[in-house]
Amino acid sequence: MKRWLKLVAGAAAITLATAGCAGSGGGDNASGSGGTGTGTLTVWLMTGSAPDSLTGALNKEFEAAHAGVKVDYQIQQWNGIQQKLTTALAGDNPPDVIEVGNTQTPAFAAQGVLEDLTSSVNDLNGAQWLAGLKASGEYDGKTYGVPFYAANREVLYRKDMFQQAGITAPPTSNAEWLDDITKLKAKFGSDPQFQPLYLPGQYWYSLLSFIWDNGGDVAKADGKSFKSTLDSAGSKAGLEFYKQLVDASATTAPKDNDEANPQQAGIYGGGKVAMFIGTPGEVATAAKTDPSITDKTGAFAIPGKTAGRPAPVFLGGSNLVVPVNSKNKDLAKEYLKLLSGDKYMTQMAAAGYVPGTSSDVSALAKDPLGAVMAAASKNGRAVPTSPKWGEVESGQNPLKDMLTAYLTGKKTVDQATADANAALDKIIGG
Repeated sequence: MKRWLKLVAGAAAITLATAGCAGSGGGDNASGSGGTGTGTLTVWLMTGSAPDSLTGALNKEFEAAHAGVKVDYQIQQWNGIQQKLTTALAGDNPPDVIEVGNTQTPAFAAQGVLEDLTSSVNDLNGAQWLAGLKASGEYDGKTYGVPFYAANREVLYRKDMFQQAGITAPPTSNAEWLDDITKLKAKFGSDPQFQPLYLPGQYWYSLLSFIWDNGGDVAKADGKSFKSTLDSAGSKAGLEFYKQLVDASATTAPKDNDEANPQQAGIYGGGKVAMFIGTPGEVATAAKTDPSITDKTGAFAIPGKTAGRPAPVFLGGSNLVVPVNSKNKDLAKEYLKLLSGDKYMTQMAAAGYVPGTSSDVSALAKDPLGAVMAAASKNGRAVPTSPKWGEVESGQNPLKDMLTAYLTGKKTVDQATADANAALDKIIGG
């Protein structure tokens, strides 16, 4: 999960060079045009993704089934990966299978450097693809990425504090959530450092859940471009509920920064916070401050406005792609078919991830925190599949500016959403 947090922050920052990226290699090679091929299949996966035990067994099985083929498996580092991928994908001899962040996929697809996998979806276990990640692998009506794995947020809470405050069960609606915040304040509010919910002002990944739950969205596809919709009624309602949570909890989290600055798990580990919105792996970070907090922590799905119906969640994760210039496209697809099957996706679940191409999450469900994440992932979504979305996250993010302006009272909800809408349109609207 810690690796995934780096993915969310870093994968979206990609800026692609356009020169030379629309190559047409691979089609004249025998192994790229229908033959089974011999030689070497080069696979790039990122550090911290699939466990060594999984990839070792996978590569051994693949080689045994393809006489004369050797898998050259290479682990890549996130630091500097954007430029490395850009260079490799623009070349005539790229790797054959590559893991990319789900927010990177549309950008690469738009550059013409990824193989169109639309006709192969059924062969690649498409019936079991996680819906939210499936969308992140699509661009302009075609499929370029196979879902690999994902993670999503949930509400992590102190079970002992809930019990002491007389809360017998986690909330299942926004109203119950606000009511529980009131109960926690009544019990522990005499401590000026106590916070029922730690919620940073620019935590836009969490904001997405409230926007989607109220029927809003960030943007809608408009041909190959996108039209921002942050000024819709549903989006405004989501922003208003975010402010309700911030005001009700009297959180001391900065209104002009996000969950990483300061690191929210560290704040939770200090023992003065009853809840925060995060991923299961953040509990391990909190435990560095207080080892006992692991056993004290429970989780529940981010509540929605309707009781018993959790809010949708943002899915962060990875896709698997085949470069358009690969000399071994058919072998690459067979490798993806094997990796995306139940056998290896079940092992991904055992490693703590939501598998991208399997409905079997029994291994993940053995962990109470993982079980909540897995259940919520079924109602997961991706950010708009704009090839320019990386510019949103790596630059002056309009969603962050909108949150800060509204939460600090510098702008009304109408002003904040209108300005954010205009700023977002300038980035992804063309």
